[in-house]
Amino acid sequence: MAKQPISDAAQTFGARVRARRNELGKSQERLADDSGMHWTFIGQVERGQRNVSLHNILKLAEALGVDPAELVRGLRAPGDARSDES
Repeated sequence: MAKQPISDAAQTFGARVRARRNELGKSQERLADDSGMHWTFIGQVERGQRNVSLHNILKLAEALGVDPAELVRGLRAPGDARSDES
């Protein structure tokens, strides 16, 4: 059975990373090289299976050529009461 995303926020963050990587035509291996991370970690991030540290968010954003805010805008931590508001 496939491992599930750790949270909605992690899943959304990962989808944003994957979308930008695909826009650039980069493979996971290339993004890993460009960001100084391992390709398996990139895959886990894209599937929402990792809680990414601030430093890794900054590395990913730089390798993807985006402001880090674009990757995290609007995301809420699990259990954040504001994330339950509609």
